[in-house]
Amino acid sequence: MKVLIVGAGPAGSTAAWHLASAGIETIVLEKTRFPREKVCGDGLTPRAVREMQLMGLPHLAGDGWRKNKGLRLIAGGRTVEVPWPELSNFPNYGLIRTRLGFDEALARHAQAAGAQILEGHSVTQALTDGGGTVVGARASLLDGAGRKTGETRDFHADVVLAADGNSTRTAVSLGHEKRDDRPMGVAYRTYFTSPRHDDDWMEGWLELAAPSRAGQPGKPLPGYGWVFGVGDGTSNVGLGILNSSKEFGKLDYRAVLRDWTASMPPEWGFTPENQVGPIRGAALPMGFNRTPHYSPGLMLLGDAGGMVSPFNGEGISYAMESARYAAEFIVRAAGTNSRLAANHALSGYSGFVREQWGSHFTLGRVFAALIGKPAVMKLALRTGMPLPALMHFVVRLMANLTDPGERGFEDRVIQLLEKLVPATGNQGASRMSKQQSLPIVSVKQ
Repeated sequence: MKVLIVGAGPAGSTAAWHLASAGIETIVLEKTRFPREKVCGDGLTPRAVREMQLMGLPHLAGDGWRKNKGLRLIAGGRTVEVPWPELSNFPNYGLIRTRLGFDEALARHAQAAGAQILEGHSVTQALTDGGGTVVGARASLLDGAGRKTGETRDFHADVVLAADGNSTRTAVSLGHEKRDDRPMGVAYRTYFTSPRHDDDWMEGWLELAAPSRAGQPGKPLPGYGWVFGVGDGTSNVGLGILNSSKEFGKLDYRAVLRDWTASMPPEWGFTPENQVGPIRGAALPMGFNRTPHYSPGLMLLGDAGGMVSPFNGEGISYAMESARYAAEFIVRAAGTNSRLAANHALSGYSGFVREQWGSHFTLGRVFAALIGKPAVMKLALRTGMPLPALMHFVVRLMANLTDPGERGFEDRVIQLLEKLVPATGNQGASRMSKQQSLPIVSVKQ
């Protein structure tokens, strides 16, 4: 079996590593050339770290990786530090690494496993046979400056994985439009040289406001700001905003970020003269906002399938997990003896990812709608921040860190909440249960 992957971000490179390691012929088409920048907070939760560990991807401090203890939450004049929980199936630490280094490390790791990565190949459309099955992709070749050379090349494969992000030309070329009944978010970030660059907590500011007008304070915004120390003399400072308020899309989010950082202590250095690079923004496709996740010959991974949590805007861990799951289904399909049997095996992917995260994303949609109401958000912060135990529970819920094997009280509550809501996502039942997935060994270090 031959697999073609569109995009060498966290989803594409993770899938490439798993497939190549299983002996599957794998080609990855990447539009840009490494190293390349992406808009992101550069923070990896224990979910993402677990995927790295399953791949055997080293993350040594000397190579630019910084471990962090957990989340420091700030709101209402209070600060609560919430360490990452001690769980049997997740590590008890997160990581900070710029996407400039993280994405290239993943891609090179996949190459070392045997995957072929072709940079400067911008996919413009999926290729189909007469019956509508995807059989490959067409790419425009780019020069070293990212300009089209005028040359195109067609690639054919048994399965195509769309890992080309929110704008996924692969899926759009087939008419797979995004769903407007799912949450959407935006993220804006920049870097500052700062003495806080070596902070070992990921810091979240839970109160953001629209710019003030006529001397009146701006309305609270549904989202949060972050300060993540990169460790190289700079801090990644940014914000994520949900579309659940009337102000969404009408604000200058760069101005919101500038106003917020201007209110911070001057000794932190979050000032224009210390800014490194421009403020960059990107969309956050949430809650399975593009489906189906499997159609004949095509699988959607990560952001291409809207696999970003409405709770916290986290997408890297879900991108990497979806890649691992897709690889599992492909390996199964490769062991069948007919195209019909292979397609039957692959079709279970949609139901499986829905089973994994559908209920969690549905809860996230409820959360997104609630915090879009300023009064509700204000009440939630006033109630929750004075209660550290409650905030510990909220962090575990939002970061989707549960331990089903231990069956602790918090795990049981989260599982009960998820059972009370329908699993949003694709139609159809899963053909592989959670127990049938590749075993996850204990990775706590």
